[in-house]
Amino acid sequence: MSHIRKTTIRIDFDIGVRLGPGKAQLLELIEEHGSIRAAGASIGMSYRRAWLLSDEINRMFREPSIFTRHGGKSGGGAGLTEFGRELLSRYRRMEAAMLKAADEDLAWLSSNIDAAFTPFSKKDDS
Repeated sequence: MSHIRKTTIRIDFDIGVRLGPGKAQLLELIEEHGSIRAAGASIGMSYRRAWLLSDEINRMFREPSIFTRHGGKSGGGAGLTEFGRELLSRYRRMEAAMLKAADEDLAWLSSNIDAAFTPFSKKDDS
């Protein structure tokens, strides 16, 4: 029985920004929904937070990852640029490679979890 709920990869760049599972998910959802607002709403994120994260992703790299179309007759929208699709693809590939490389160690960790252990809650820590 596996006790590991989830593993993720997060890249901390030396300029002080990060690329991790949240930004990768937002990129996927923007591509899926065609909208920053709809992407954020689908995971309970405010439009402002989704927009700020999208803007940060666009400014992190030399090329933008997300394009936007202003409203009009056909309405506005957003999607991934070619660079954005490549960024997401490479992130997912790194994630899969990390999981494959760590599989044996993750299985060992999981097999040694004490199922009776109960962590302290934050209020017990006062």
